[in-house]
Amino acid sequence: MSALISLNAVSYRLADTTLLLDTITLSLTANRTGLVGRNGIGKSTLVRLMTGDLTPSAGTVSVGGRIATLHQMLAPNPSDTLASIMAVTEPLARLDRLERGAPEDDDLDLADWSLPQRLAGALTQMGLGGIALDRSADSLSGGQITRAALARLLVEEPDFILLDEPTNNLDADGRAALYNFLSSWHKGALVISHDRALLRLMDRTLELSSLGLKSYGGGYDDYVAQKETEEAAARHVLEDAKRAKAQAISAAQVQRERQERRNASGKKSRSRGDMPKSWFDGQAERAQSTMGRSRKLTDRTHAAADAQIEQAEADVEHFARLTFDLQPSRLPAHKQVLHFDDVSFGWSEQPELLSHMTIRVMGPERIALVGTNGSGKSTLIRLVTQVLAPKSGHVTVSVRPVVLDQQVSLLTDEQTLLDNYRRLNPTAPDNAAHAALARFLFRNEDAHKSASVLSGGERLRAGLACVLMVPTPPQFIILDEPTNHLDLDSIAAVETALRCYDGALMVASHDTDFLQAIGVSRDIHL
Repeated sequence: MSALISLNAVSYRLADTTLLLDTITLSLTANRTGLVGRNGIGKSTLVRLMTGDLTPSAGTVSVGGRIATLHQMLAPNPSDTLASIMAVTEPLARLDRLERGAPEDDDLDLADWSLPQRLAGALTQMGLGGIALDRSADSLSGGQITRAALARLLVEEPDFILLDEPTNNLDADGRAALYNFLSSWHKGALVISHDRALLRLMDRTLELSSLGLKSYGGGYDDYVAQKETEEAAARHVLEDAKRAKAQAISAAQVQRERQERRNASGKKSRSRGDMPKSWFDGQAERAQSTMGRSRKLTDRTHAAADAQIEQAEADVEHFARLTFDLQPSRLPAHKQVLHFDDVSFGWSEQPELLSHMTIRVMGPERIALVGTNGSGKSTLIRLVTQVLAPKSGHVTVSVRPVVLDQQVSLLTDEQTLLDNYRRLNPTAPDNAAHAALARFLFRNEDAHKSASVLSGGERLRAGLACVLMVPTPPQFIILDEPTNHLDLDSIAAVETALRCYDGALMVASHDTDFLQAIGVSRDIHL
């Protein structure tokens, strides 16, 4: 199968000369390839090198066929429409002019007569069939904008597609549409994602790490199994190499002590005059020669052991992992946490989002808020936090929640992370503030970063540090789409901590793997 995209010994340095990508060689063909790796490791940069948006510092990139890209951050202008997001405004206008008998210069040559049929099919496939093409972009949700960008790929019919975090902002229906889209895609695709359900659809998985780019056959579960086996083998080789060096050191020590005892015995015999002086001189010369040979052998053995350790270390990735534990909240099992009593809410002149809703949360329940984008999940959270008041009914919050919304709005952009932590936890001493941020990988100078410069994943980590690593552990935690900007390692760390959490949890998420991992016990459908 011929390569559609080829990278040959590609390296890329940032503006400050930091080497981000080092000698990457890769061939992408007409199959579905997943790309995983920690945030900041260079995945999006790799895509931009493939599209020509960036030029490699070394090596070459070759592209065969037409490429289309779905970027991670989709931010259309307010004046854009659904048609302009899909890049069909002018092609449709051209067909309209021809049908009206008022063509312009090149209209007849450029006319794409199959466009309306392909456009209708793409919109229907992505669940946008009922939306007018002239609908303004600012009236579309983030999920609808992502779906429109995917529909554009269907219309363009490229040979290869590059998708950078395509499930961000997609609800369950949008994700299902994307999964169906990729399941039926028979051309080339490279998908950057932390969505495990999406990654299971891949034919192979690439991992970008500090060790370089590695390829694993199959989808996500195959990748995890192969990587665990590979890491266990690498650790075993490293442990064997360290053990071999320790044994070499011990053997050299035994040999040295044995020789020292011989020398001491010889000196005693010489002082007693048991043998002629010439005999003792010969023995001393032989002992010195033996010690020299032994020292050289020991040096060679140590050098070989060090080389083995160095080689074994090179196969084991060393990086700071996100690990943290939540202190016991001691929330009583039968304590009422939250009560919605016949609650209704709606925005003025619009249908009610929530109608006569009754909810009771008791003790350490784990609840998932389930529904499509726009169904009222974030609104319900704002009613719990009393940012909004119900139109009718009563909301009783018996346990004060800590909340992380999608924008992590509890962080003030103008403040450093340290100042944000101190503002939110005024009784915490400085050492505790630094320790809390360090647990979430903001060590030393990173704690003095302004919140305004953080990436999405960094912002969520900082927010988690501020609300979870606190003097008084929270008894009620509310999370709104917590996995949107986290990499797979960070998601696993959050899952592990929340599994052991003994307080009440309310989570709005479309990530079914995450909800299953944290042990959700009840769904509230909106």
